Amino acid sequence: MADGNGNGAAAQEASGAPSLNALGQYLKDLSFENPNAPRSLGPQETPPNIQIQVNVDAKQLAPTDFEVAIKLDAKAGEGANLLFNLDLEYAGIFRLTNIPQEQVHPIVMIECPRLLFPFVRQIVCDATRDGGFPPLMLDPIDFVGLYQQKATQAANQNADATA
Repeated sequence: MADGNGNGAAAQEASGAPSLNALGQYLKDLSFENPNAPRSLGPQETPPNIQIQVNVDAKQLAPTDFEVAIKLDAKAGEGANLLFNLDLEYAGIFRLTNIPQEQVHPIVMIECPRLLFPFVRQIVCDATRDGGFPPLMLDPIDFVGLYQQKATQAANQNADATA
């Protein structure tokens, strides 16, 4: 039964039920460069090569609170033919309560970015459209795959360091 006074999170914490709460989210950094405007705004002979790089970073702020940030770099074109360059860092503060310790890291690095991603996608779409280009609609990101890739890289670096 729902708590009628708006203390659902406090009731969950007191009951021992696991919970993930978003305390806030915000734009930390946004840069959009359109270096060849207005020349770049006309029709393009060939579709530009679009490169997108995504990273997730997290830091613990308190025993149960984490700041999770999605860092995204998107470029269209290269060199003298660069159409745009977008750098974005979007973050949120999340509180994890009653989560077993071995599950905290995967939740912070998978579920928290999954909650932030729709907002990142909208900012990228709006920035590219406002920059004079067709909106860049990001495909969904497999945060589980990204997490596994980072874990494999970390394991390989640890193996190289001990060898």
